[in-house]
Amino acid sequence: MRKIVRDNTGRMEAGHDLVAAGFSGARGAALIAGAKKEELLSRFSESFLEQAAGREETPLPSGAEDWLRLGASEYEPVGEGGILNALWNLTGAYGLGMEFSLRAIPLRQETVEICEEYGLNPYRLYSENCAVLAAPNGGRLAERLKKEGIEAAVIGRIKKGIAREIVSDEGVGYLERPQEDELKKILPGFFGE
Repeated sequence: MRKIVRDNTGRMEAGHDLVAAGFSGARGAALIAGAKKEELLSRFSESFLEQAAGREETPLPSGAEDWLRLGASEYEPVGEGGILNALWNLTGAYGLGMEFSLRAIPLRQETVEICEEYGLNPYRLYSENCAVLAAPNGGRLAERLKKEGIEAAVIGRIKKGIAREIVSDEGVGYLERPQEDELKKILPGFFGE
């Protein structure tokens, strides 16, 4: 995969909380629901697919100043490669590690079901209007975002070292290097390659 290309502003540090803002994989699921509607009608209702394809999200703040005002120390927009790619890039730019829970990351039910239908990982699925944030007080940041109509959750924290740990009831695993976006399996020409 590609090299991490992002600035290290010096604002994020070990001990900061990790916050997910917006719904992971929702845009990728919407694109699949729209492009594969006829195929998916054998499994899902038309209203379910229309909801998945057409749901409007509250726009996220677009600049560093807005995120800083809300209490974030750093942010990484989620796009190609999904939220796991964004987490990798954010911590990689700082040479820091993290621990986080996949179960804490906000997902829409239609994203989960569409991903299950095609055997896709929703955390590696294209996202728009979604970001990973670091903040000294992630709970306060998540509350502020929710007041603005943006789904948000504390999903973990930044740690010293370089280990990128995924914590679950089964134990601890490690985040692998970014992989190809799951959307390419269903819509191979979407990214113009």
